[in-house]
Amino acid sequence: MLKEVEGFILQEIPYKETSKIINVITKDYGLIGIIATGAKSIKSTLRAVSTKFTYGTFTIHYKKDKLSTLKSVDIIDELVNIKTDLTLVSYASYISELILQIAKHELSHKLYDLFINTILKINAGLDPLILTNILETKLLDFLGVGLNLDSCCKCQNTTQIVTIDGDVGGYICKNCLTDEIIVSPLTIKMLRMYYYVDISSITDLKISNKTKNEINRFLQTYYDRYTGLYLKSKNFLNKIVALEK
Repeated sequence: MLKEVEGFILQEIPYKETSKIINVITKDYGLIGIIATGAKSIKSTLRAVSTKFTYGTFTIHYKKDKLSTLKSVDIIDELVNIKTDLTLVSYASYISELILQIAKHELSHKLYDLFINTILKINAGLDPLILTNILETKLLDFLGVGLNLDSCCKCQNTTQIVTIDGDVGGYICKNCLTDEIIVSPLTIKMLRMYYYVDISSITDLKISNKTKNEINRFLQTYYDRYTGLYLKSKNFLNKIVALEK
């Protein structure tokens, strides 16, 4: 059955001598595995449109729960800014790998929209660290370890929140504080904003480096402790972020 599906290539895997398998997250069908026959050949019309980070409309012979076959791709956005910047490539690689892990078990328009909107905003020049952290915050629900942003994670007190801690698991109130590092009140407020903001509506991001780094450190610790995900692309991204501080 020939279908046209909007999607984004998260991963490409060599297949036989001249072909490849591409894993594409799609708007309507979730994650699809597609064979791009002969795509590694220099003369192939599929060569340029079957690479990682291709965002377009894929014409495929669709086979549910099996490998589909690629016929052609109409590019929606070339994503030139991402593809020509090593730092942005690093961010895109990480969130693509993260989405790939979730999409293997999740069929959701919301997941697709969150991912694509984040990619487009990064390509448009908005702060990639903030956008990545916003996406990470929202993806915790899909991973089954969503944050409680209404009360202290120790005693459920809704007042006198003084810090956040990734190891403990969220907000900490004054009465439960032990030896956790105190973050700024703005960091506590912004973490909540990260969860509720509509990524597609963001037009500007002005957040201090202190607040950005405190939220990023919290999310990195939380992901390491509670999600069970260990992604190679994240390790490389961390090195890039460290160099830019």
